[in-house]
Amino acid sequence: MKSLVLPSMFLMAVLMLSVPSCTKEYIENINGVCFEQDVLPVFVSNCTQSGCHNQSSHAAGYDLTTYENIISRGITPGSYQNSHIYHVIASPFGEEAMPPPPHQPLTTEQITNIALWIEQGANNTTCSGTVCDTTNVSFAADILPVMQNYCNGCHSGSAPSGNIDLTTYTNVKNSANSNNSLVGSITHASGYKPMPDGGGSLPNCDIAKIKAWVNAGTPNN
Repeated sequence: MKSLVLPSMFLMAVLMLSVPSCTKEYIENINGVCFEQDVLPVFVSNCTQSGCHNQSSHAAGYDLTTYENIISRGITPGSYQNSHIYHVIASPFGEEAMPPPPHQPLTTEQITNIALWIEQGANNTTCSGTVCDTTNVSFAADILPVMQNYCNGCHSGSAPSGNIDLTTYTNVKNSANSNNSLVGSITHASGYKPMPDGGGSLPNCDIAKIKAWVNAGTPNN
């Protein structure tokens, strides 16, 4: 099986630009890769669907819903090239390709972030302490990245979960305006299916930004 491996020189160049100031409890460098913010959502959205690597199904013995389970299965801290999980998510073809069709493969940015996180030691970084600014929420800068990291693993492709595709502005807007289902789901309100499915809740700041965007009339900004 051929695996798409990031060139070492390219990876090191990215690492040099991203000073590893992310500790186990706090990150000051906005260019750093944080497990809680940049890595865990990718696994939860793309790998823990029903029948896959969640707490109930644990397909192939994998439960990728927590840091402890992720780090214990196929991660070699400090070496993405020796980490089995990296090679699986970076391979677009073959029986081991993950996520499997019809789900969309991870983006280059998501794969790079996981590689950088492993190179930086694969720590359980929470990256708290940042200011949550909800005064000028943008769909492109604030809402779409949340959809990509937390939702599009299920809600994309030719057979999106619940027949709900959240990859475009129009579809996200429709979901937000349809009986307030987007906000109801992410806040785990009564009568709504809690999302992310099987992956806990979104960070409070992301929830606040989505609420602010919806209250502003779901602008395409």
